[in-house]
Amino acid sequence: MIFKSICRDVGIGANSYVLDADGVRVVLDAGMHPKEEGVTAKPRYELIEDDTADAIFVTHSHLDHVGTLPVCMEHQQRAKVFLTPEAAELTCAMLHNSVNVMESKRTELGISEYPFFTHNQIDRMKGSFERRSVERKFDVDDAGKLKAEFYDAGHILGSVGVMFEAEGKKVFYTGDVNFEDSTLQKGAVFPNEEVDALIVETTRGEQARRPDYSRREEENEFAEAIKRVLKRGGSVLIPVFAMGKTQEVLAMLQRFKEEGLIHEKVPVYIGGLSTKMTTIYDKFSDVSRRNRRGFKFLTDMELAGGNKKRVGPIPFNNGCIYALSSGMMSEKTVSNNFARQGVLENKKHGLFFVGYADSETPGGKIRAAQHGDMVELDPAYPPVKLNCEVRIFDFSGHATRDAIADFAVRMKPKKIFLVHGDEGAMAWFKQELENRLPGTQVIIPEPGVEFDI
Repeated sequence: MIFKSICRDVGIGANSYVLDADGVRVVLDAGMHPKEEGVTAKPRYELIEDDTADAIFVTHSHLDHVGTLPVCMEHQQRAKVFLTPEAAELTCAMLHNSVNVMESKRTELGISEYPFFTHNQIDRMKGSFERRSVERKFDVDDAGKLKAEFYDAGHILGSVGVMFEAEGKKVFYTGDVNFEDSTLQKGAVFPNEEVDALIVETTRGEQARRPDYSRREEENEFAEAIKRVLKRGGSVLIPVFAMGKTQEVLAMLQRFKEEGLIHEKVPVYIGGLSTKMTTIYDKFSDVSRRNRRGFKFLTDMELAGGNKKRVGPIPFNNGCIYALSSGMMSEKTVSNNFARQGVLENKKHGLFFVGYADSETPGGKIRAAQHGDMVELDPAYPPVKLNCEVRIFDFSGHATRDAIADFAVRMKPKKIFLVHGDEGAMAWFKQELENRLPGTQVIIPEPGVEFDI
């Protein structure tokens, strides 16, 4: 068996890997780099020959894992695409939106390579989808030389890790994983067995969670912070990713209302892509492994936004909660516009972060700023003074570094490949796992380098 990274570089970005086993080749994920534009946003697909892959595996539907799936499929036209039914629907919705974003960037930024693919390509690619449920082993190739099995990764709806078996060996790829129950999403159920190789994410390697952390207490403090803003006549802006984080926040807000932590009639707004993603979450409310089974956000929760009857932009009023994308408050997104047009400069309001924001994004700049600083949210407009209350809450969809390290130790692999992490994160994991597994080779794979398993 051979493993090779075809990422653009070492770190988080255009995630994509290749596994060759007994004459069967699979591509693991097909992402787009969130910090790059044009050609450099794609994985290095030139590192594998066209039409040599038998299958493409999608672990989940975030763009850093599926953002160039149609491009990969153009290079590997005979490859089947294996993913869960939930991921299939979310992936198509995300990619259709990505086409719209790329078309806008082609016009505004002059990026001639955009869009990488069209709406018609997305509609056609569904014919290659092979939908599989979790914990059901299946053949990847017609001869059955390579077998695979999905395991719930607890990251977002439809996210999985994958166990591969061939040549008498086992390889497990975690994708993005969260072992803890969230408000909506239940934690991962991964296998507990020895493997020959483990391909493991390292996202939170640089962050040690504080010892006294409790998810329930963090949620209750979030509720208290919201309540204080509303009491002083302000509104709360919660930047969220449209898929996963929006639905987690909605589940929290519903609990807060049911338990009287905030008033049950406080208007809650979502909109745009978040509404489309929430519709898909609702579609699988009875069959997916989640908390609040059967609860449908768009019909069982009173949402001021997300209502199909509403036309025009979301209105801004005092005394409301706005869970709006994007989570990093990128330029031209709804959360950025709201912050720039009134939230940031008004001391009554609250801007509460519930997920990751890269330091170079507008969200990251706000998090690093001090009260009273001028913050540039969009270079096309003047900077805005930071007067509102800013809070950061830990509701990460990724497992803690200690939980992932414990999992790796339980699997006792002969080789560990560290992926999906910044330089410091991978360095922490390398040292930790080499100390705890002295007989295991811990590797940070450079793109294009082949490793025997």
